[in-house]
Amino acid sequence: MSVDIDISGLPTERIVFGPSPLAELGAALHVLSEPAHHPGLHGWATTTAAGLKPDLLGRMAEAEFLWRSTRSDILLPRGSMPPATLAEELDEVDALDDEAYVAAALEINASGCTLRSGGGRSPLVDEAARDAALERASARGPRQLGFAQHLLKDPATVRTWVRRLLEDCDEAFFADVWQRVRPQLAADARGKTDLLRRKGLADALEAVSPTVTIEETARSRRISIDKLADGWTAAMQPGVEPGVTFVPSTFGWPHLIVRQAPGWRPVVGYPVSAPELRPGPRTSQLMEKRLMAVAHPARIRLCWALARAPYTTSELAQGFGLSASEVSRHLKTLREAEMLTTRRHGRYVQHQLDVTVVARLGSDFLESILR
Repeated sequence: MSVDIDISGLPTERIVFGPSPLAELGAALHVLSEPAHHPGLHGWATTTAAGLKPDLLGRMAEAEFLWRSTRSDILLPRGSMPPATLAEELDEVDALDDEAYVAAALEINASGCTLRSGGGRSPLVDEAARDAALERASARGPRQLGFAQHLLKDPATVRTWVRRLLEDCDEAFFADVWQRVRPQLAADARGKTDLLRRKGLADALEAVSPTVTIEETARSRRISIDKLADGWTAAMQPGVEPGVTFVPSTFGWPHLIVRQAPGWRPVVGYPVSAPELRPGPRTSQLMEKRLMAVAHPARIRLCWALARAPYTTSELAQGFGLSASEVSRHLKTLREAEMLTTRRHGRYVQHQLDVTVVARLGSDFLESILR
């Protein structure tokens, strides 16, 4: 499974890397709402939340669905290169018409997926789309329902309220954060841009994440982001500035954010730092193979032995009362999951469990489902 961005015919210079204060604020707000997703930032989240006034915390809770389960489109940059300041990015959000703003703000459903109901019809003017939006909001709880009702009744007031909330967050904690992290993000963006120019898109994407690749056929060219979901968008759409924007984040790991909404420029938000236990599996499919490999009772027993010392197939068969062919099949499954190391000693082939890979299974699983 993957989210694909069609870049067929797109000039390379239309693929840009740049830090976004608005996207970084959205990422920081997500960390405050879901600190369990980011164990490395638990101390920052605890300290920051403790220093915020109750009124601001309450307002953040009212709007947290905009950044908690997934990131609303309004919290990602609109143009090719994000502006240098949060105020400028908020001005770009203000330039959206009410229909685009409301659709983006109400698109998130209870599963953390995005839905654009009613065939793209606006809930401001279409009764069926309005009912669908309110039904989804109701499933998320009374806070989101109240927000949705207010937004549909008086979008101008709610838009002003959201901007004021983000500005107050900036004043309370984010301005200091941005001053601290901006040099790192700018340096990362410059490095990726230089890599793109010198070595090409494939190398630049590999530097973003091993899970981001370029896929080419005779008729198409696309950026593929490995995720436990399927999606598609295009870098060239009518009425949208062509291109793809990559936005680095110090708050990102383990998330890899992709904006794939029609009518919006594709944006990929990626982490610039991660825990020391890296690299993980290149794809979610490999992670699934590893979980399946250790799900069989016989393979669990074999892993118990292989974690302690190298063994040949015949030694394992004799030790566990299995046939050599059974052991071979189980070893093949572990090998295809890249969980074994193999070495030859004369005419004997010994196998041993890669304990580093096994140690990562939990974090790999978490990273894959949160990516």
